[in-house]
Amino acid sequence: MTKDFTAKSVIQIDAPASKVWEALVSPKLIKQYLFDTEVTTDWKVGSSITYKGEWEGKPYEDKGTIVQIEPETLLVSTYWSPVSGLPDSPEHYQTIRYELNPNGGAKTTLTVTQDNIKSKEDAARFEQNWNLTLESMKKVVEAA
Repeated sequence: MTKDFTAKSVIQIDAPASKVWEALVSPKLIKQYLFDTEVTTDWKVGSSITYKGEWEGKPYEDKGTIVQIEPETLLVSTYWSPVSGLPDSPEHYQTIRYELNPNGGAKTTLTVTQDNIKSKEDAARFEQNWNLTLESMKKVVEAA
C-alpha cells in the first residue's frame, strides 16, 4: 500500500502575515477555529505538540513534533492521531506544513499541505477538513 497522497488547501486572508502567524501559534486563537481544541507546545523545533478535545462526543488526543519554524513564514510539524487506526510509529506520522505568503502586506495567502496519507479518499477528506478549518481561521483573523 502506498502512502504518498497529499492534501492541500489554500486561502487568502485579509490580514498581514503577523496576524495569520498569531492565529497559527496562539492556543487561545487555535481553540476558536479548530473545533475547541486545546493545543499544547512551546513552539520550539524538536518539541512535542498535542491536540486535545472532543469530537462527536468522544475525547481525543493527537500529537506530533515541531519540525521547523520560521516566524510569519513557515511552520512544519509531524502529526499522528489514534483515530487513524495506525500504530504510533514514525512511518505513520504525517507532516503538516503551513506556508504564509504576504501579498502586499495587507493580505496573506496561507497554504497548508498534509502528506503521508494512505488513500486518495482520505486525502480528499483531509482537504475538505482543511478548507473548513481555514475558512473558520479566516473569520477569526479578519474579525480581530
